[in-house]
Order: sequence, then structure tokens, then C-alpha cells
Amino acid sequence: MKQLNIFIKFLPVKKAVTYCMATALAVLFTACSKTDSLKQVSSVVSSGTLTSSRLTGKPNIVFFIGDDVGYEVPTVDGGQSYNTPNIDALAASGIRFTQTYGAADCSPSRFMLLTGKYSYRNYTEWGVMKTSERTIGNMLKDAGYTTCYAGKWQLDGSAASVSAFGWDKYSIWLDYKTEPEASYGFKYKSPRIFQDGAYLTNTLNKYSPDIYMDYMLKFIDDNQQKPFVVYYSCPLPHKPFGPVPSDPDFASWDGASSDDRKFPGLVQYMDSQIPMLTNKLQSLGLDQNTVFIYIGDNGTPKGIVSRFNGYDVPADKGRPTTYGTHVPLMVKWPGHIAPGTVTNQLVDFTDFMPTLANIVDIPVPTTYGVLDGKSFYPVLTGSPSSERTEVFLAYNPFIAPNHDPFIRMVLNGVYKLYDDGRFYNTVYDVLETHPLPDSVLTKQVGLTKRSFEKVLEEEK
Repeated sequence: MKQLNIFIKFLPVKKAVTYCMATALAVLFTACSKTDSLKQVSSVVSSGTLTSSRLTGKPNIVFFIGDDVGYEVPTVDGGQSYNTPNIDALAASGIRFTQTYGAADCSPSRFMLLTGKYSYRNYTEWGVMKTSERTIGNMLKDAGYTTCYAGKWQLDGSAASVSAFGWDKYSIWLDYKTEPEASYGFKYKSPRIFQDGAYLTNTLNKYSPDIYMDYMLKFIDDNQQKPFVVYYSCPLPHKPFGPVPSDPDFASWDGASSDDRKFPGLVQYMDSQIPMLTNKLQSLGLDQNTVFIYIGDNGTPKGIVSRFNGYDVPADKGRPTTYGTHVPLMVKWPGHIAPGTVTNQLVDFTDFMPTLANIVDIPVPTTYGVLDGKSFYPVLTGSPSSERTEVFLAYNPFIAPNHDPFIRMVLNGVYKLYDDGRFYNTVYDVLETHPLPDSVLTKQVGLTKRSFEKVLEEEK
């Protein structure tokens, strides 16, 4: 608290009182978990609870991406507004990351996750990925995997792009970019879905998450004798916030209107889809040789206020703040990840390509251009840390047609530096309202800022 007291004396009294109230949440949000996190990871390393024998054959991969799920949503992270028992169960049976960051909007986040590159390298237009790019789908397919993509596509190009990016089978919404996006067709009820080369014709009054789930379960059934990857770009709980099929309002819902009061129901429905996949894997005897990854793509949509560790968290999707970029991440891998592990290792979305390469024991691709990710595989298997010591983000969601410059920033879960010089302690100032002047920085914090400046210079 010494640093906080030093900083507050530079503020007017009224602002200082407001600042203290606002930042109390941030202390709980980031700082309070660090000691326990490090303690739990250390215990995994020393206890020898990881099995020494390795299952034969390459592990299957299941990616489950929640759309607009901020860190404050899952109960296991401290959320108090939603029912997420199955996300919580993944954390209990695997590892939970407390410091994972993406872009503040879905399209740039997914570019990073799929390609392992910072956005300024290949993100040139919202919802359009050049077919010259290569993805984790390509990498895993080249390694002998059968690949499946289900859910929101938002990469343009329809079947040609799906194939170019390495996906064998697919059931997707928004195969082409449209303006406005809603003109493509309904996302949830009576959806327009492009599946294996043709648009489905029997979706009237059906619910898209159910269609995707049925498709993925059949894919697993059909490919259980060989390694596979399932990438589920779940549409939930993105707008429009409408009723789920079990809600009496579903029958009369027009498929487009949105009501914030329905948001918790969408979160619960998303959570309920997780055991459909895990139970299928278990019924086929595949669960012990499958890596299951759950992650949110960016912060929770604006207008949603969530209770978190006793405080109200204002959602901030679309802004590069903590509440816009901080997301949940859980990974389950039986026999390799000790159950109930918690870590504050920094992760960003470029890290998945090298991590997956390590998991399936293949070289990180050298023909995909410059890759920016750092593997967190060592943390999955018991190490207290990996190579990443800070997160760099280049953010500009709607880069075309105005070609505004990217907002660049570096953060480490405590401090954040923007390329315009603003420097924050995001533990005490989670809303980023009071940039720290150099005059109040300790020697150690000053060194942190200079190391961030070096990263910004290198990533120009």
C-alpha cells in the first residue's frame, strides 16, 4: 500500500477519495490472487503429482472460445453474477490462468490466436483474413490431424478460405463479410449456417449453438480413431441478448432484439455446452488423451455490470483497458496438468501456436512468417513460469477504411505503458484514470517502464 499512498498525495482530496474506492476492486482483481497462484504452482512442481508415463499417440485438441467473456464472468475467477459450474470444473481438473490478455474486440483477438502474430503484422481489415496467412488449423493438419471448425467464422472467403486455413470440416456462421454484419442472417434463432459447402435449409426456429454442437459431436464420433482438433468459436454470449430455447420467450423472439437481462441465460447456456463435449470424449475413451482449452476472446460487452469479489465491474469491451482485454483461460490435460493448478503466468493470444506445437511435439512452423508467440507449455507441465514477461498489444479493431494507427501498449498485469507515454498501475488504477508521472516512480518501477519502452521501440 505504500505506493498507493505515495501516489494519492499527488491527487486533489476529492479525486483521491474517489480513486481509492474505484481501485479497491482492482486490488482484489489482480493482486490478491498472486500469492496463492504462485504457491499452488510451486506445490505442483514439488509434489510430484504429475504422472510420469505419457499416453501414446498425439493428443486430441478441443478449443472452446466464449464470445465476449471477460475475466470477471466465471465463478471460479471470482464472478458472482453467473452460473458457470462447468467452466469451474475445467479449472478444478486442470490449470487456471489469471493473467491472459487479448485484444478488446473479437476480430483482432482471433487473428492473433489463429496465426500467432501481433495484429499490426497481418490485421488489415475487420473480419477479413488474407488467404496467404497460415493458422493453427494448417499447422495441426500438416501434423496429421483431422480438423473441424464450428461457430462464428468472421474471416471472409467462405469455403475457399476455410480450406486455405486448414479446416477439413466446418459448420459456420458469417462465412462472408457483410455490412452491416446483421444483414448476413440471424446468429442464434433460425440461423444462416454454411456447412461443408452448402447453406443449411432446415434451421427454422432452431438454435445455432445446438446445431454446432450436434455437428462437433458427430465429427468426434467419425474421427475417434485418429488425432483431431475441434475449434469451437461459440457465438455465446455475444449480442443479441435473447432467450435460449428453454426460455418461454424463445418461441416469440424475433431473433434480433436484445435485452441485457437475458445475458446471464446466455452465459449459462454456453457453460452447459462444455459437458456435452467432455462427456462425448469420456464415452469414447478419448478424454484422457485430449487437451481441452476454454478461453474468452475479449472483455464483456459494454452495458453489462457484473458482480465480482464483492464489487460491481463495468464491462469495457472495445477499449484496451483491463476490463476490455483481460479474459479467462482454463486448460485440462489429464496426466500432464495437475488438477486445481492456478498460475499468474502472463499469456497473450499469439502464444497458442507455439504452445500447441509443443503439446503435439512438432516444430514451431518456420514458413508462416514472423511469429510472436511464446510457448506456455512449460507451465502446463509443472514449471512455475515460461518465457513471457510482458504482453504487447497493437489494437485497432476497425482499421479499414480509415487506416488509423494502431494503439500500442505493453503490460505485465500490474503496470501498463501506452505508446503515447501514459503509464498506469492497473492494480490500483484499473480504470486507467490517473497516469503515473515519472516523479513518483520508484527505481524498480522506473526500470519496468524503461523495459516496456524498449518493447514498444522494437515492435514499431
